Amino acid sequence: MAVLQQELSLGEAAAQLARALPGHRVEILQGRLTVTPPPDGSHQLALTKLGRAFDGAGIVEAGCEYVQGVGLWLPTLPSDFAIPDFSVVEGDFRDAHVTKNYYAPHVFRMVVEVTSSNWSDDLGPKVECYAQAGIPAYLVADRKHGEVLLYTDPADGKYPDPRRFERGVRVPVPKCVGVDLELSVDVLLDGDG
Repeated sequence: MAVLQQELSLGEAAAQLARALPGHRVEILQGRLTVTPPPDGSHQLALTKLGRAFDGAGIVEAGCEYVQGVGLWLPTLPSDFAIPDFSVVEGDFRDAHVTKNYYAPHVFRMVVEVTSSNWSDDLGPKVECYAQAGIPAYLVADRKHGEVLLYTDPADGKYPDPRRFERGVRVPVPKCVGVDLELSVDVLLDGDG
């Protein structure tokens, strides 16, 4: 019996994995395929409360929207893309469609990741990829280490060192996002509050 082997592109492999693993997040970061299992309840509750905070701050009146799980095309390598947990985007972000379900980075004002089992991707490759894409603000709720990191103002494809926030304090949302808002570190880490 002859076995036919076909070599898949990275994008084709990602698409096959996404179909085979419903609920999992499949991304390509710096030419590396990553798969993250579905998030837990605290993770999702943190994102729900984040959305409520942005609603209360008037994000729509500021000409923006927030979205969860929308693809961000990354200019790092031809097949690279990420799917941030939460993003603040321009109101007309759908006009910046690149391919599949991915949108151009220039319409993203801020991306947020709440760490899960893939915490090292959120603290490593995604920092580099989002900086190279020129994302003005990247907020990481680092549940592994119990802190929130805020990266802003990328220059020459790199973010300066992040501002770090411990439990019991609030994180000011950068002005580039377009709303006046402070977020609770505890809510971002635990979904409680």
